[in-house]
Amino acid sequence: MSQSMTMLFAFLESSGFWAPFVFLLFHSIRQFLFIPVAVLCVIGGILFGTILGTIYSLTGLTISCILFYFLYQSMPKLFNKIHRMKDKWIGNRLSFTPGQIALLRCIPFMQYNLLSLILLERKKNLFSYTKQSFLTNIPVAVLYTLFGQSISRLSPTLIIIILCSMTIMFYMLREKQIYMKWKEFFPEKAA
Repeated sequence: MSQSMTMLFAFLESSGFWAPFVFLLFHSIRQFLFIPVAVLCVIGGILFGTILGTIYSLTGLTISCILFYFLYQSMPKLFNKIHRMKDKWIGNRLSFTPGQIALLRCIPFMQYNLLSLILLERKKNLFSYTKQSFLTNIPVAVLYTLFGQSISRLSPTLIIIILCSMTIMFYMLREKQIYMKWKEFFPEKAA
């Protein structure tokens, strides 16, 4: 995998004027090539700098989400595996807020398309889904573009502090709902 990422980096670097367009293309087809989001954002930060790398990564991630939307609308049975993963990991009752989805997208081992599916179930039409996708992609694009190069040099203590603070933020951003069954609310009278 390291060799293929090196080849990707070299290819993008040698693209010259076309590098931003090739970078956006890689972001768009990233999910089919099994390239992690974090890797492309880090490469964008190295090649284009912080500001342009963030803009290109954010644009590419949003294009990727729009592509996911159209593929899901046209071939819903193809996404049964993602639905099964969602049912297994999350269940049907739990729903995430956009803030929670934005935080989960920053975690490298979270399945990006699973989070896109959760967002798609919250926002059914294209405009609101695209808007929420754009907003939830901002933290991941900024985080990995800014700190992607130095993430491997962080101390284990700092990594634990970051994960704990993200867990606390995840809990604080939750949707506050109470599910109560009919029998719990209206208990049956003893005979």
